[in-house]
Amino acid sequence: MRKLVASGKELRFVYEAGRCGYYLYRQLKEKGLACKVVGPSMVPKKSGERIKTDRRDAVNLARLERAGELTAVHVPEPEDEAMRDLSRAREAAKRAETQARHQLQGLLLRHGFQYSGKTPWSKAHWLWLADVKLPQPAQQIVFQEYVDAISEAQAREQRLVSQIRTLLPQWRLAPVVQALQALRGVSLVTAVIMVAEVGDLRRFTKPRQLMAYLGLVPSEHSSGPRRRLGAITKAGKQSCAAGVGRERLGLSPAGTRVADHSPAPEQLAKPVCEIAWRAQLRLCARYRRLTLKGKTKQVVVTAIARELAAFMWAIAQQVPVSAG
Repeated sequence: MRKLVASGKELRFVYEAGRCGYYLYRQLKEKGLACKVVGPSMVPKKSGERIKTDRRDAVNLARLERAGELTAVHVPEPEDEAMRDLSRAREAAKRAETQARHQLQGLLLRHGFQYSGKTPWSKAHWLWLADVKLPQPAQQIVFQEYVDAISEAQAREQRLVSQIRTLLPQWRLAPVVQALQALRGVSLVTAVIMVAEVGDLRRFTKPRQLMAYLGLVPSEHSSGPRRRLGAITKAGKQSCAAGVGRERLGLSPAGTRVADHSPAPEQLAKPVCEIAWRAQLRLCARYRRLTLKGKTKQVVVTAIARELAAFMWAIAQQVPVSAG
């Protein structure tokens, strides 16, 4: 690099996003060098290419960059990436809890134990589990290990949520997280995941760009006069694609708080409250309309999530955020 710079050549760096993160990108930027990080799925590839080496990949990236065919991914600020790591750790704890629950249910089902109550994993369910006795000592050990794994994952998830609440006020995007909670179905955890994964929502010029980033727009295969739309692209992260809950309430028309998860109205700007109320009216009506039409639950939730993303974008436009 020093030799090339000394000879007066212009250097541009490009590499694929991967497990190594953005350390190299930030190191090159500190030296005043141009660098671009591209998504591997967005790099054009020849269908008949069957040989893959590091040298071939590097030459291909260089040619595509010179031709302007590469699309750079959004590189988060270091503090945004830190909050994203924290939210992903919470997601990992939740997945571990779900996996342990499935393993425990499978063990009990194999040996003829089935809970007859209405609500699984409620207090009554845990009392029922306390009385379960498997026929063999080895099986009882496995049963207890699964129960302990569920309890440990729950405690871990609660600790991480507590840390998110503690560190959130210090985050530059905390005002956006607070404003998004005015929307129906958006809790603190959902808002943090959304902002941590996407970053500043204002970087999208149109709400449809945010929908496409989350993978909530339909795929398309059209040619000539024929226009054919398919299933959604699912190009985004699933954890922030849908955060809709039917039982949660948002803001009332008067602007009073009717849900524990939403901030007090005096903490929110008036335009934010107005957007949240319009979203509640539209999304609730659309949910009932699609349900009456006989649409499946997954289709209805996807449609609601797509429009909810647009309202999130609209709210983010009303919130001032300090530059990273």
